[in-house]
Amino acid sequence: MNPYVLLAGAIASELVGTTALKLSAGFSKPVPSLGVVVGYGLAFYLVSLTLEELPIGVVYGTWAALGIVGVAAIGVVVFDEPVDLTGVVGLLLILAGVYCVNVLSEMAAH
Repeated sequence: MNPYVLLAGAIASELVGTTALKLSAGFSKPVPSLGVVVGYGLAFYLVSLTLEELPIGVVYGTWAALGIVGVAAIGVVVFDEPVDLTGVVGLLLILAGVYCVNVLSEMAAH
């Protein structure tokens, strides 16, 4: 399977796990707490498969960066958390970094 598809699945699973973590209220709610375990468990499994084909720096950098941007977006949309122009610029710079590492640099396998 395409390692970038696996990486996208890992990122999506992490976003589910992190959102469930917010909803778990300190692991006091069983259903969201289960979502944390399943989400993070699947994320780590998919990242491990991705690492079989892509360099660790590319995988982890992309996973972490897109996780940050995704969680920030979920925070704004789902949890009505504030965002300002400086924060948006910072998130855009993170996305620019992911683009540079995955598309422009020699780090990733093309």
